[in-house]
Amino acid sequence: MAVELPLRIVQITPGAGKMFCGACLRDNALVTALRRLGHPAVMAPLYLPLTLDEEDQTSGAPFFFSGINVYLEQQSAFFRKAPGWLHRLLGAPALAKLASRAAGRARMEDLGELTLSMLRGEVGNQAREMDDLIGWLRVEKPGVVCLSNALLAGMARRVRAELRVPVVCSLQGEDYFLDALPETHCQLAWRVAAERAADIDLFIAPSRYFGARMAERLKIAPARMKIVPNGINLDGYEAAPDAAKAGPPVLGFFARMCRAKGLDQVVEAFIRLKKREGLRDLKLRVGGSCGPTDRVVVDEARRALARAGVLGDVEFCPNLSRAEKLAFLRTLSVFSVPATYGEAFGLYVIEALASGVPVVQPDHGAFGELLAATGGGVLCQADDPEALAGALAGLLLAPERARALGRAGQAAVRQRYTVDIMAREVAAVCREAMRNFPS
Repeated sequence: MAVELPLRIVQITPGAGKMFCGACLRDNALVTALRRLGHPAVMAPLYLPLTLDEEDQTSGAPFFFSGINVYLEQQSAFFRKAPGWLHRLLGAPALAKLASRAAGRARMEDLGELTLSMLRGEVGNQAREMDDLIGWLRVEKPGVVCLSNALLAGMARRVRAELRVPVVCSLQGEDYFLDALPETHCQLAWRVAAERAADIDLFIAPSRYFGARMAERLKIAPARMKIVPNGINLDGYEAAPDAAKAGPPVLGFFARMCRAKGLDQVVEAFIRLKKREGLRDLKLRVGGSCGPTDRVVVDEARRALARAGVLGDVEFCPNLSRAEKLAFLRTLSVFSVPATYGEAFGLYVIEALASGVPVVQPDHGAFGELLAATGGGVLCQADDPEALAGALAGLLLAPERARALGRAGQAAVRQRYTVDIMAREVAAVCREAMRNFPS
């Protein structure tokens, strides 16, 4: 049997500045696991620094497509020809950190032209940034280049042509972003993304649902779409509880604190639950990423809770560290993030199940697929706080059933949704792309 040599993988991941980003967390964990498996993987950051809850795998790597330079090149034809010293100065990581403060305030109506420019790659306004990345990749000599998402597909053509290596692209919720662009740019952006998707050797989707959805929208042939579920690092997750938690029951939410993740629906469901016999002592804990634009939603939630007279039973825990997140999850009885759109995966579901906490999720996106595979929760009608409250009550008032679901979910996560399993499957996809790459 032939011995498989380690893979030289370069993972290219855009940062979200001061905000936690699920794709960033996934990519960072993936590179950590690839290295643990013996692959000399490298992770290159783009745009803004990454905010992570584990050791940063971009440490020591250059910073590309600095957010300041990308913005100025989009706005000014003069700056696209600016002297090299000015370009390098404004691309410094220290300045990128300062720019991170404003990142969460970006409006979708301002991102249409920039998105199109990035998708157009070598003919976009940021072609100069691509020169720097290609130069570095020549030195790194990767066997395969992995893109974090399809919004980076504009890079693939030059990478394949000049480095003669395959490009593998993960799919991580791009539809939500592209569909939120202004009407004047949305359809054109999808068309350009589909054109540039033709330059990608293989795609990795985290669920069958999202693979099928993006295959249709980007015109990807089935043979080029691989399904690799996301996985998490299980260090610090405790065994599933066998006994009831002490104290009153606790409903938990852990995701970005915004309407798209259904924060307002959880709040409304909680208010309704507090009126039910047997649940008057229920508590709500809300955790996750909270940026400048999210504070408006949180303030509205606080006012709604105050009007209902239950604000004192709610705790908001924004921007927790990994250790704080694990401790947060251990306090919960039931978990729900009723996202209002079709989630590509829902990493927070796996994190809750890994803590032995059963989940209630809307019946759309990848949630049905995840719960069928794990047996860790129940589905309810989407965008319906009353249906959500009913499904939550069904578990909160039946703690033995809830604990059984939590145990089943946790066992399934340990068997199928670990970061090492994800890394092995991603490595297999990379090997396939290298085998099939035209010589």
